[in-house]
Order: sequence, then structure tokens, then C-alpha cells
Amino acid sequence: MRLFTDLFKNKEIRVRIIFTLAMLLVYRLGTVIPVPNVDSVKLAGMAASLESNSLVGMMNILGGGMLQSLSIFALGVGPYITASIIIQLLSMDVIPYLTELSKSGQKGKMQLDKITRYLGVVLAYVQAIGMVSIFQNQYSILLSSTPADYFFMGTIMAAGTMFLLWLGDQITQKGVGNGLSLIIFAGIVSSLPKTFIDTWSTMTVAKDVAGYLWFALFVVSYIAIIVLVIFMNNAVRKISIQYTSNVAGAGRGKSMNHLPLMINSASVIPVIFAGAIMNAPIIALSWFNQGSVYQFLNKWLSLQNGGPVALTVYALLIIAFTFFYTNLQVDPEKLAEDFGKNGSYIPGVRPGKDTKNYISTILNRITVLGALFLTFIALLPHIMPIITFGNIPSSTALGGTGIIIVVGVALETVKELEGRLTQRSYTAYKGLFNR
Repeated sequence: MRLFTDLFKNKEIRVRIIFTLAMLLVYRLGTVIPVPNVDSVKLAGMAASLESNSLVGMMNILGGGMLQSLSIFALGVGPYITASIIIQLLSMDVIPYLTELSKSGQKGKMQLDKITRYLGVVLAYVQAIGMVSIFQNQYSILLSSTPADYFFMGTIMAAGTMFLLWLGDQITQKGVGNGLSLIIFAGIVSSLPKTFIDTWSTMTVAKDVAGYLWFALFVVSYIAIIVLVIFMNNAVRKISIQYTSNVAGAGRGKSMNHLPLMINSASVIPVIFAGAIMNAPIIALSWFNQGSVYQFLNKWLSLQNGGPVALTVYALLIIAFTFFYTNLQVDPEKLAEDFGKNGSYIPGVRPGKDTKNYISTILNRITVLGALFLTFIALLPHIMPIITFGNIPSSTALGGTGIIIVVGVALETVKELEGRLTQRSYTAYKGLFNR
């Protein structure tokens, strides 16, 4: 409580907080403005039928948008995030030009960001026209469906995505926290009240004591999961690093520091990848051809059905992607090279190849815990109805990627606010001392 009081006492931080809230309000207002040329009655029916669609749910989580409502911000920042992942993967010695840019410091990063935004525009346009076409074929939601109408609607939705990127940049520069992360955060948090209201209505429809007890268990479980996510987000494995006197700047002797390796370096990306790979073929076939292939995939690999085969494949994909993406995020070979350049080393470990192998071994060990954690959170909405005999339905969204994103963004934002407050206090103290 004292932290929030101190934050609002500081004029600069107070202005930043108010600016951030104002920009998020602009975002939320945009999510209720529908794209032109849409039949509102048929759109409402489509939105209701898509609420249980896990692929649409993941796209909403990733982008922070309202895809099923077809608002001007329906795509959220999802196309940009997808473009970022693609560019990051292509920069891993796939396209030499991109690899060179990734190693060219700040100037190279700025050029990569520009390329990512251009790719994001293309992806947003393709995704917008594709989704509108599919929704029109399935639900006939458009008032008119000429090529010009698709072009017009695709332009508006792609422009909405680019506006959100600009909005996120403004929050990052003039507000607090990472702007894009906060936009996704706001999209997820805005749906939480409806989740709890729907859960309350579902569990207490019989108005008996058992229903109220199950709802209480749901709330307690939700809080316990949040605590678990906070613990895992803050969990790190520290590797002792020793610096020579020249690097330490102490004149003589040695300086000791630590290299923190996060238990969950991959964040929620593995869950999103795994879910997309499993759902995309089924959803695509359901829209175009519900033949024998669709029937087979829907029976054995549909996450909505929650079968044991589907959940096992889902878990294995999450674990595999966790190891893959963690090794993209943390490069032991590059860390070993940086140690050599900076005149630092791990006590008891030889520089070079031995250092790389040592870091790789530790990274793989802690990634096991991170992968199991992600798998547990991702499977929880599917296994909760089983272990509670259907009293807590999967529609309550207990667990899942949304909680990880919300908790992660909240923790990072609070840390930044604390850092700004500490820096401001130190600057004020230093100015008073130098008088």
C-alpha cells in the first residue's frame, strides 16, 4: 500500500501512470467498435458459437484482441508477435542478412524491428481477409461480400493492429511497463469478470450448498495457481561468475557476481505453438471439408474433446517446444564467448567449450522444471473437469496461458515502477547532498 502511495506522490511517475491508463482506455474503447459491413445480429450468434473454440481463444490471448467480435482491434497485436517469432527464428543462421542484423547492436535491432513491422502488416492483412472470408462462409455475417468489401475490411483491421503497435510504443516511451504486453494484459483481464460471473451462475444454478462450496474451491484454486505462477516467474538458478580485477575496476583482487537463468525462460510461447499445431488442421478442415480425415483428427487430437491421446500429444509438444525455445532465448555458446570477451569465468570451470557445456547442462536441468510447470498449467483446464467430476467445467478457464501472461506482465510493471521510484529518490538525495 505504501508503494502505491509513494508512486502517486511522485509527479513524474503519477503522470506516466495516468497516461498509461488513458492509452489502455483508448484500446478498450476500440475493442467495442465493430468493423463496418457486419450484420450485428449474426455477429452475436457467431461470437457465442466461437467462445469454446480453443484456437480462437489462443489467438485472442496472443493478440489481446476480440477476434470473435470483429472489432477494429479484433486482431490485437497478434500479427506483430507472430512476425517477431518468425523473424527471430529466421535470424538463427537461416537468413544470413537477418543473422548479421541481429549481431549488429542497437542499429541492427532497429532495422530488424522495422522489418518485423512490415511483415506484421502483411500478416495482419492476410489474417484479416482470411478470417472474414471464413466467418462469412460459415455464418454469413456480412451485409455485402464483394471483393472491395473484403479489401476494405481487411484494411481497417490491419490498420487497427498497426495503431495498437503505435499505442504500445507510446506507452513504453511515455508511460510505465512494456506497451504491447500491457495491451495483451488489458485484453485478458477484461474477460476475467465475465469468467467469474459465468462460473458463479453455472455452479450455483441449483442453489444448494454443494454448488457454493465448489465455487469457493474454484476461487481458492485460482488464487493458488496465481501464487504458483508468481513463484515460477521469480524462480532462477544463479551461476556464480567471477570477474578479473580489470573488469571489476577494483584495482586489484576479484569481483563475484551471478548469472541468473530463469526456470521458465520460454514463457507461454511453447503452449501457444503446441495448441496452434494441434488445432489448426482440425479447424481448417472443419471449415472446408469434414471428411474422414477431419473425423479422425477431431476424435483423437481435438483439445476441445479432451481425450487422453490429445492431451498426451499436447503435453509432449509443450515439453519439446519448451526446450527448443529456451535454447533460442538462452544461447550457452554466446554466453561462453561473452565471458571470454569480458574477462569473466565460472569458478572451477575452464573457459570456452567447458563453460558452454556447463551452462547447457544446468539450462537443460532447470528447463525440465519449466516444461513440467507449463504442461501442468496448460492441461489444468482440461483435467479439472475430470478430477472434480464435472463440478468445475473447462469453460471456467482455470489455469491456461492467460494467467501466466497476466502475472508476468504485472510483476514486470511493478518492478519497473519500483525501479523508477528508487532512481527518483536516489536522484533527489544526491541533489540534496551536493548542495
